[in-house]
Order: sequence, then structure tokens, then C-alpha cells
Amino acid sequence: MDKAQFIWMDGKLVAWDDAKVHILTHTLHYGNGVFEGTRAYMTKEGLAVFKLKEHTKRLLNSAKITRIKANFSQEELEQAHLELLRANRFTANVYIRPLIYLGYGVMGLNHIQAPVNTAIAAWQWGSYLGDEGLENGIRVKISSFTRNPAKSMMGKAKSAANYLNSQMAKYEALEAGYEEALLLDDEGFIAEGSGECFFIVRNGTLITPPNDTSLESITQATVLDLAKEAGIPIERRRITRDEVYIADEAFFTGTAAEVTPIKDVDNYVIGDGKRGSITRQLQEAYFDVVYGRNPKYKHLLTFI
Repeated sequence: MDKAQFIWMDGKLVAWDDAKVHILTHTLHYGNGVFEGTRAYMTKEGLAVFKLKEHTKRLLNSAKITRIKANFSQEELEQAHLELLRANRFTANVYIRPLIYLGYGVMGLNHIQAPVNTAIAAWQWGSYLGDEGLENGIRVKISSFTRNPAKSMMGKAKSAANYLNSQMAKYEALEAGYEEALLLDDEGFIAEGSGECFFIVRNGTLITPPNDTSLESITQATVLDLAKEAGIPIERRRITRDEVYIADEAFFTGTAAEVTPIKDVDNYVIGDGKRGSITRQLQEAYFDVVYGRNPKYKHLLTFI
């Protein structure tokens, strides 16, 4: 990870190496903290955050779901993002990680009296699954781990605790020689990747599961809007694992993953094992949006 100069912590810019918490920080022990993944892109007009309002709103929604009383408003958090990016003087694409967490003060499962802290870190970061993956696709393994079911965890919160499930699935996939995991829900249908939403293409139709057991994805929504605009038929429905094996195309979407093609799943080659035409079309359209090259979507960018 590339270090930056500053991290924003509860209203102050703190030197990167001085951004520390106590060992008895409540979130560290019990997992109740919420975060976001947001990107800023170096456009021709300078650095711009993509969908800052939407990401900040989801952060606050996650806090509400997990009974954390946020200590900053949406407007204050948005301004904090901009303050941090200006202070760090980035020269390339940036990944931003805001975090609302429970700090030092109480222990035990009753978290209500724990102090609430907020931090925002940002650093220069390229493609999450690699530039080669964006062009040529990645290998994916359906995980032995089931996505957290809605009856036991709250999947609409981007909470730290939820991601242990993702960590174990990702580890398993990497150890088996793949690059990413794909998780099923507790009824055996495709849920999502370890940190991405999932799409397939069959007979020219774009298909993606509903968000029943997954986060309400900001990138997924963007890609669906772009597909509608391009006149690509869309279905939001359940997908079985065997339907994945016979798909013409498949890809992941996410803030970190952007639009990443999938070339095989469980060693079943998807299509011809290369980035498909619809995947390429949506990938190019997505990058046109986030880099400010599509004037229709420029309002989704907040320039620094």
C-alpha cells in the first residue's frame, strides 16, 4: 500500500504514521464498525470522486443498521473527503476508505456506551484484480462458504463483521489457484463475490441476482443504468451455479473491482475464455463515466 501524507480522524488531519487507536478499541474486539470503498479518478480536469454522495449515504445507512450513532453528518463527511484529498495532493487514481467505528472506553457486547469515532484514509491504488484481469479476465472458484444469510446477518450494512465471511472465501479461492471467490446463498443460488456483484450474459441478455443477500451495490446500479441506455436486455433474477457454467460471458462489478471479466468458474471456461463483447462494451462505458468522458454522467463526479 502506498502511504499518503494524512489521514482524517474525527475532524483533524493526522500524519499517516500517527493515525492510531487503542488496543481496547471496541470494534477491534467485537466487529461492529462500518466502512465504505470509494474511488477518485484522475480525469483530464483533475481528481474527481465518483458518486461521493451515494457512498456517504450508504456509510450512514450502515451505521444506522448496526446501531451506531454517527458523529458526523453527510455534508460534514463529504467535505472531509475533499479536505483529505486536497491535503494529500494525489497525482493518480485514489481509493478512499471512510470508517465509522466504536472506540476505547467500554468492553462487553453492549456497545451503546462506546465512543463513536470516524476516520477517512486514502491512497493511490490501481486495479484491485490487476490490469491484466481487466483485459483478459480472472479465474473464479465457487466457495464452500455460504454468503451470510439474511436471517442471521444484515447484508445491507457494509460492516466489518460481515467481511470475515468474504475473507475466508477469498483465502480458499487463492489457495486453490483461483483469483476470486463466488459465494452462494443459503438456498444454493449465486449471491456475490467476496467483495463484488456478479453478472452473466446469456443470448444477449444481461442477468444479475437481486440484492437479497448482498450489499446494495453502487457500481452494480451504475452498470445497469449503462446497460439500459445501451438497449441491452436486463433480467434481475436468481442464477444457479450450473447456469454460470454455460453462460456466454461473466463479470464482476464493484468500486474496487470496477468491471472485471471472468474467464472461467470452477475450471469451466466461460464463453471463449476471453472478455466478451457486452462485458467490453459496459467496461468501456463505465470508464468513460468515471473518467469524466461522458458528459451525461458528469454530475456524478465531485471534483477536488
